[in-house]
Amino acid sequence: MSPPADRIVMKFGGTSMAGIERIRNVARQVKREWAKGNQVAVVVSAMSGETDRLVNFCREASPLYDPKEYDVVVASGEQVTSGLLAIALQAIGVPARSWLGWQLPIRTSDAHASARIGTIDTEALNASLAKGEVAVIPGFQGQTEGGRVTTLGRGGSDTSAVAVAAAMKADRCDIYTDVDGVYTTDPRIVPKARKIEKITYEEMLELASVGAKVLQTRSVGLAMKEKVRVQVLSSFGDPDAEPTPGTFVVSEDEIGENNVEQQHITGIAYDRNEAKITLTAVPDRPGAVATIFNPLAEASINVDMIVQNVAHGTGSTDVTFTVPGAELARSLDVLEKAQQEIGYAKLIPDTQVCKISVVGVGMRSHAGVAATMFQALAERGINILAITTSEIKVSVLIHEDYTELAVRVLHTAYGLDAEDAA
Repeated sequence: MSPPADRIVMKFGGTSMAGIERIRNVARQVKREWAKGNQVAVVVSAMSGETDRLVNFCREASPLYDPKEYDVVVASGEQVTSGLLAIALQAIGVPARSWLGWQLPIRTSDAHASARIGTIDTEALNASLAKGEVAVIPGFQGQTEGGRVTTLGRGGSDTSAVAVAAAMKADRCDIYTDVDGVYTTDPRIVPKARKIEKITYEEMLELASVGAKVLQTRSVGLAMKEKVRVQVLSSFGDPDAEPTPGTFVVSEDEIGENNVEQQHITGIAYDRNEAKITLTAVPDRPGAVATIFNPLAEASINVDMIVQNVAHGTGSTDVTFTVPGAELARSLDVLEKAQQEIGYAKLIPDTQVCKISVVGVGMRSHAGVAATMFQALAERGINILAITTSEIKVSVLIHEDYTELAVRVLHTAYGLDAEDAA
């Protein structure tokens, strides 16, 4: 008796779908899994660069475009690739059909351009899979209760794939991309970086949030909530051969407590998209800090690291914090308008900074992780401008000129270098 078929979601990003030859390559990879008797749903992104092209069309049509119509335009990129992949699959003997967001349907909130998935009706999808059909689903899109097309925000196809996997109770969700897994750090900076076999949801969420670009943060959060086993692997190998194993993103229980504690640091990430703002001579009184951060919160500007200097009896203090680099201009505008209420003397922006983070669930049971980081940076003359921590992460802000040196130094300091690397 043959073993029961697995239910698999395969997700392919824009670089994997960039042109007909790439789409044919994807079709062969999908056929490989389908031929094993697995039930397969495929989630696709638009062709590489296509979403940017469509966004620019909207901006050219009107800088003050209607978000509802914006979603209609930008969702079309995934509609094209889903149809093309279904055609390519049919051409090699695989029964396939596309399912657009409104056909399943994938119900979302009505926050156009940044909608969140609510429910996915899988009745028709399950019936199609049971017949041996491959379902091709456009990522990044859904539908409101009122029937309007929505999009999930940039990188939303990862979230679509995890949501579909959760709804159809898939055995795993394979995210095919242009890298073959999650590494201990960026291999372009550290050739000795190692591919991680398994990483916890919490670690991947932290790495994604502090600069690692392998998975979109929302998709990891959803996978953790719904307990979806995610595998990150490359789409650029031999499409007819078994793929090289990638990195599994799983629960801490699956990895095992002993393995988690053995390697207390899992990875190191960096983010150059940070900007530092310092307000000098802020009055040292109760509520003063609230006058800084309340208007920023009202403008939906996310503040990350915060440092407040000790006043030393002068009646004033300096406050330093970071915001996303793309939000610097808006942040300065908000703070300049609130200067009288805040009462600061000077507003000093700095874009020449980078955030370096070390992440690992093993920190919970290991002392001295932060001390190792500070000592390693100090020995190389790298000054720390700000610090922030969580239960499984320590981040520091440094001058951007030291980014690559800091990553290499910390990778070695925590014993992450691959033993067999040159």
